[in-house]
Amino acid sequence: MIEASCHCGAVRIELAERPNVLQSCNCSICRRVGGPWAYYHPKNVTFTKGEGTTVAYVQGDRTLAMHHCQICGCVTHWESTDKENADRMGINAGLMNPTDIKGLRLRHFDGADTWTFLD
Repeated sequence: MIEASCHCGAVRIELAERPNVLQSCNCSICRRVGGPWAYYHPKNVTFTKGEGTTVAYVQGDRTLAMHHCQICGCVTHWESTDKENADRMGINAGLMNPTDIKGLRLRHFDGADTWTFLD
């Protein structure tokens, strides 16, 4: 099990397993937020604290809601705005313990232009 939490601890997330890979995206929001992202099916993500308390920001094509802690401001995750086709969500891996994600491959994704991996 992997745990992630925002800086103040108001939002805590449990993930059933370690991600296989991390992804860094250069789209207009991700390059500002940082990341990297770990992707999970929403059924494999458990909010142990703060579920429903995050603040969502929806921009651009309005397909993703980027969530942050309302207390410390850390971006915690993103989720699809289309709940019927939401089979993936992104968890900010920067909220995970560095030892839990040590050695994982980091893939670079060009979300700003070509929508392809750069590696």
